[in-house]
Amino acid sequence: MIKNRQRSYARSSITNRTANWLDSFAVCASAVCMMHCLALPVLLAALPAIASRIDPGENFHVVVLVFAVPTSAMALYGGWRRHRSIVPLVVGVLGLILMTAAIALHADEDSETAITVSGSLLLAMAHIANWLHRHRPRT
Repeated sequence: MIKNRQRSYARSSITNRTANWLDSFAVCASAVCMMHCLALPVLLAALPAIASRIDPGENFHVVVLVFAVPTSAMALYGGWRRHRSIVPLVVGVLGLILMTAAIALHADEDSETAITVSGSLLLAMAHIANWLHRHRPRT
């Protein structure tokens, strides 16, 4: 019986560390995405001499989304399985939908930036809420 508890605790500890890492990574990725969306246009406008040379292109956004979707899905779903609070999961999915829509709709640059930043903010808030729920004492 004691060995079963120890094994269960060890698995829980590993799962917790993995979930912490995934949420931390996802929050950082969302922050980097938001900084990119907000700062790059300002940088490009301020430096017209090199603006034509710095263009990450549309593929940059697709690559970031390819990393964001599975990382966020694993972290948010894993958190939901642990704490059963649906709010972080729903908010995170909404953020991912907005980020995907910004790429898929091919809107004008201002609209795409607004939609992407909104999605990134929602996703970051979802990961923070997920982290807080996982660290809340169980009753």
